[in-house]
Parts: sequence; C-alpha cells; structure tokens
Amino acid sequence: MKSIEVKNLKKQFNTTEAVKGINFSISQSETLALLGPNGCGKTTTIGMLLGLITPTSGNIFINGQELNYKDHQFLNIMNFASPYVELPKKLSVLENLKVYGRMYLIKNFKEKIDQLIEDLNLKPFLNKRTGELSSGQKNRVSLAKSLINDPKILLLDEPTASLDPDTGDYVRSYLEKYKKENDISILLASHNMDEVTRLSDNVLMMKEGQIIDHGKAKDLIDKHGRENLEQVFLKLVRQKNEY
Repeated sequence: MKSIEVKNLKKQFNTTEAVKGINFSISQSETLALLGPNGCGKTTTIGMLLGLITPTSGNIFINGQELNYKDHQFLNIMNFASPYVELPKKLSVLENLKVYGRMYLIKNFKEKIDQLIEDLNLKPFLNKRTGELSSGQKNRVSLAKSLINDPKILLLDEPTASLDPDTGDYVRSYLEKYKKENDISILLASHNMDEVTRLSDNVLMMKEGQIIDHGKAKDLIDKHGRENLEQVFLKLVRQKNEY
C-alpha cells in the first residue's frame, strides 16, 4: 500500500493554473524529493496533501483512504515542517512544544519533548520566545514540532534552510536515522541538491505546475549526461517547454 498516492491533481487560483494534473506516489519508508524553481507548484502541492488547500480536481489517497477535506482524519499520522510557517512568536520554545503535544493528544508528551530537546539540541534556547530566535534555531524547533506525534508520513519544506553547514549535516544525519528507526515516509521539498541526492530514494522535477521528469537521483544524472543533480535541474528548468 502506498503512503501517499496522487491522481490527476489540479489546482487553479482564478486564472492561474498552479498545479496541472500531476500524478505520483510515495511508498512506505520512501523519501521522495520534490524539486523545482520558485512558483512551480511545490508549496501548493504540499498544501493540498496537508488538507489546507482544496484541489480544483483530482484525488489524494493517504494509506489507501481518500483525503476528506471536511475533517482531519489523518492528523495523527502526518506532520509538517517549514521555516516559512511561523510558530506562535510570544510563546517560548518549550511552551510551543507543550501546546503541540497537547494538540496531538500525545500520551506522556513530556518524555517525547525531552527526547526532541536532546536530539535537536534545543536546550540553549528552550525558554526563549520563538519570535526571538534566529532562522536556524526556528528551523530546529519546527522540525521538533513535526516529530512530536511520531508521524508515519512527514512533509518537509526546506528543512535545513538557514542552518550552518555543521548543523545542517547533523539534521540530515538525524533524519536518516529517524527514518530508518521509525519506518516513515517523507516528502522532501528542497533547493539543496546535495541534500536531495543524499536523502531521497526518488526525485520529482516540477516546472510550471507539471512534473517534467522523475527517477532516482543517480539515474537522472546518467539520463541527462550531467555530473550532478544541480546540473540536471538547471538543464530542465531552463529548456523550452517540451511536455
């Protein structure tokens, strides 16, 4: 059974087609990377998967069940992290984590929070207001929030943006370890090509609301005769539309 299956998904805002009938799936324990330039439809796609944006047409299935936009039936098995979505600024880091622990009805959430504090090194700024944190610190708090309910499906939008190289590498290693230990599926949207190459099992390339290529990172590099994924990305987004 697929963790996520998307069929002919479309979204139109007024006269703008943001997503144009895309199809893809994510298997259990798979990390699928979503690559594309700004405005290609990545964020809209993630919003539809989360149930925050209603598609114009098409279907989304989570663990074989169709997503119902009238309720939040998959809230307990999914979560999301993005540096571009603010947590309550006036609450401290610890207060934020407690709020989300209660919201997700986590039993013994104090133990879970303590583990995330240790794993993501949140202790130095645990009692600071979230609005006072650096961009990199906010990223780590957002990631901690996204793991608080032990999700089976994790949606990550630029999870290491604004992190210094050492912390970014630590977070990537942590995600690799967490995925292996917890058998989760991940949708990763990132502009960091090395990160995508390292973390993903498969890659979807998007442009102007459409999927223009897909496959394993190594296979895409070989197919397009390039040295790395960044060169493949630049080739595809710069070429004239042939799809």
